[in-house]
Amino acid sequence: MLGFMAPWIIGFSCFFAYPLLATVFFSFTGYDLLTPPEWVGLRNYAYLLFGDPVVRIAAVNTIWLVVVLTVLRVVFALGVAAVLARVRSGVGLLRTLCYLPALAPPVAATLAFTFLFNPGTGPVNGLLGLLGIDGPLWFNDPAWAKPALTLLTLWGSGELMIIMLAALLDVPQELHEAAALDGAGPARRFWHITLPSIAPVLLFGVVNSIIFALQYFTQAVVAGSVASGQAEVVGSSKVLGYPDNATLTFPAWLYQQGFHYYNMGYAAAMAVVLFVFSLGFTALLIRRMRGGTNAEEVS
Repeated sequence: MLGFMAPWIIGFSCFFAYPLLATVFFSFTGYDLLTPPEWVGLRNYAYLLFGDPVVRIAAVNTIWLVVVLTVLRVVFALGVAAVLARVRSGVGLLRTLCYLPALAPPVAATLAFTFLFNPGTGPVNGLLGLLGIDGPLWFNDPAWAKPALTLLTLWGSGELMIIMLAALLDVPQELHEAAALDGAGPARRFWHITLPSIAPVLLFGVVNSIIFALQYFTQAVVAGSVASGQAEVVGSSKVLGYPDNATLTFPAWLYQQGFHYYNMGYAAAMAVVLFVFSLGFTALLIRRMRGGTNAEEVS
């Protein structure tokens, strides 16, 4: 039995357990990647919680993305999947077109979106101008930078859409037909039949979106760098979070601390906090969802 489990045990130990334990250890040290780590106790965590003013901005931006992206990503993917589930003509082509954006590399997709939403020369503001609408500055405006990133994420949510579509197509049609005979309209059938039937998939979508938002890094860094006009120095302290730290996420500041400032001990402490927060939030969400499902089954 151990022989069959050996590949998994080796992989788990090398790529999860050891890195996690090493990160926890380094989080209690002062480590610059060049000299041996020096034990500092809880100093990194104290500075993270009470001394670093930038990490608070990064945490607020990440929480904003977690809340907004989770809701909109799940709703958008479910809405597109619901429309595709009803299409009868050209369904293969439509499904392919809706999924294709998910295959675009994050950097390339972000570059394209940044140019499309360029406030001066981008076609998006050009079309809005034809409609008599004064387009915003998008990635160059602190108030619009995160909504622009949200649009980028929704455009590339084809993977979650495919999963939602498979779940919708798996809902027994007999339940809908019986409810229709009893006088239930489309809205009531969707609320009382479709949603309960795909509840596990919805839970997966919510958890997946939360983890995705907590790890949001590449799109935010590339968009800020390109919008600032200094894309050749992506990730540098001069353009990170442009404009006005509006696109500065917690993982981006973690990367900056670890690989630009060489504060690897402090970066490890940030990674541990992010891991604990992600694990705790996900476990709480799963527990609440299971509790609600069990309560419905009992009733």
